[in-house]
Amino acid sequence: MSETLEEARISLQEKIQGAQIDGSIKFEVEDLGSIVISEGKVTISEIDTDCTLKGNLETFQQIFNGELNATSAFMSGRLTVDGSMGVAMQYNSVLS
Repeated sequence: MSETLEEARISLQEKIQGAQIDGSIKFEVEDLGSIVISEGKVTISEIDTDCTLKGNLETFQQIFNGELNATSAFMSGRLTVDGSMGVAMQYNSVLS
């Protein structure tokens, strides 16, 4: 398991604490692996989810640190979205 992914997992768990979000999401980080948020739990996993965001490490670090909005990353082509755009928008509001 990547130390980088574990640090991101912990950070995301803190950010979503208490948030009520319907659906699951996967953050697929190029060449590292994936972090999944489902039912209020954040895990390092490759399971199927309602929505998958794909991008490189730098993009996700900027999103998780609040330096980059996920919508902006998507519009600029730095992030791709597969699955439910509605779920992606719910998580974007929590991460912003």
